[in-house]
Amino acid sequence: MGLAKQPTQPTLHTDCSSNSPRIRLSDGRFLAYRERGVPMNKSNFMVLIVHGFGSSKEMNFEVSQELLEDLRVYLVLYDRAGYGESDPNPKRSLKSEASDIEELVDKLQLRPKVYVIGVSLGCYPTWSCLRRIPNRLEGIAFIVPYINYKWSSLPDDLVKDDYRKGLLQWMFRVARYTPGLLHWWLTQKLFPSSSAFEQNPAFYCKKDLEVLKNTPGYQLFTKKRLRKRSVFDSLRRDFMVAFGKWDFDPMDLPDPYPQKERRVHIWQGYEDKVVPVQLQRYVSKKLPWIRYHEVPDGGHLLVYDGAVCEAILRSLLLGEDPPLYSPKLDRARELRGQKKPLLLDK
Repeated sequence: MGLAKQPTQPTLHTDCSSNSPRIRLSDGRFLAYRERGVPMNKSNFMVLIVHGFGSSKEMNFEVSQELLEDLRVYLVLYDRAGYGESDPNPKRSLKSEASDIEELVDKLQLRPKVYVIGVSLGCYPTWSCLRRIPNRLEGIAFIVPYINYKWSSLPDDLVKDDYRKGLLQWMFRVARYTPGLLHWWLTQKLFPSSSAFEQNPAFYCKKDLEVLKNTPGYQLFTKKRLRKRSVFDSLRRDFMVAFGKWDFDPMDLPDPYPQKERRVHIWQGYEDKVVPVQLQRYVSKKLPWIRYHEVPDGGHLLVYDGAVCEAILRSLLLGEDPPLYSPKLDRARELRGQKKPLLLDK
């Protein structure tokens, strides 16, 4: 698969510990990135992908080189702070994640506005961009965006019995107050710990499990990698920011593009066991300026599905709205004018 030609602006830096091109941020940290698609100066679209938890710029986004060339897309994937070949940020925050993206766009001398695609936990930097720098965004796609149960606007009847909420609250307390104990638990050899998360049917649907059989999964979750305290600390900080108290509620955000057609998208798998479809539908209903797409048999690992990734890119860049991925709402309830979220019972 061909790669786009690397830019050679004087703002780029490399050192002996990195095999990838990197940019230097204003605070001295380095961010590593890689490119796909067509060369920057031949592109119609510039797209930045924000990876999720335990991932990196080497993540899968299953679009073919042929499609990228046909649409003339310049695609940038980067390592968020503390991941891959990027330096950690001990002061990581919602603001810093958006700032890193803005600096990356500026240092690479991309267009004033770019498209951003956030994946899973990588959606909190994307929400932050929508809150802080909407003028730098041409469009946004959230792929299986995680839900922070601390958002004040989430209704109790949707979250009170959700086992994920209790599990995440427990994990957050442990990560905050006893990080040493958590590090020991994840790296000890007597009992299963992080490996219990991998390929667990409690967290992954059938289609996700099929994907994991043929992929290395979350490489940063291996005991060998987690024994490095720097890896553990970066993952912990990322988790703490994502599931901590935010300085805004996404469902209070105004339409950033009121004069244009809807340019913000959410893509959700109906069978997702990590992020429940009911909550995702609620978010999209509260923000009617978002275009909501639902993959009927999709799970949390939508980025491994080539057909879905192609649809995501075409919808974001060209405005296509494939009927295959329209949510299957309960039309009878909608016609009766029921005020509760339109959810399907399993």
